[in-house]
Amino acid sequence: MMPKTTLPLGLILAMALSACDSPTEAVDTSDEQVVSASVRDEPASILRPDIAAETAVEEGTLTESFTAVIGFPSGGSELDADALAELEQVRASTQFTQTGAIILRAHGDSAGSDVANERASEARGLAVAEWLIAAGAEPRRIDVIVFGEQNPTLPNAMPDGSPNEAGRAANRRVEIEILAPPADGQPEAGVSEPGDQP
Repeated sequence: MMPKTTLPLGLILAMALSACDSPTEAVDTSDEQVVSASVRDEPASILRPDIAAETAVEEGTLTESFTAVIGFPSGGSELDADALAELEQVRASTQFTQTGAIILRAHGDSAGSDVANERASEARGLAVAEWLIAAGAEPRRIDVIVFGEQNPTLPNAMPDGSPNEAGRAANRRVEIEILAPPADGQPEAGVSEPGDQP
């Protein structure tokens, strides 16, 4: 019978750490050169990129958010043909079928009072929220944030102070962002029902 030998704990740890530091090489059977794993920027997948992307979508691990802008160029809160077409694109997105939060940022132009612009923006946000709910989104996923005239995308006025009608039309909008679902698949905490904003 051979005698047992015990190695000091420090030597065992040093051997384990040195094994981690040694680069592992992946050998490619094609004509491409051998690539060292320690040189790679990101971990390699054994799946082709197109298959890996499909698998990520199937497993609900989509990591990109979806954005769209619903315009109200004529004012008011009625959804016109262009808005409805854009909303259909939202409904067709993979993110819409997931569980991530849907944030609606409602905007207006600078015509009228601040209070009137906030009310008009809120009405636009709620119109979009109602459409999304009718299309199958859970109400608890949707959060409407009202900005009024605070964040114009284009100037509301010309340099001489006269109204910029094209800019005002562009500023009457609802920006939709559908966030990637959280890891546990549940809607993100703190997402309120449409209309919960003060």
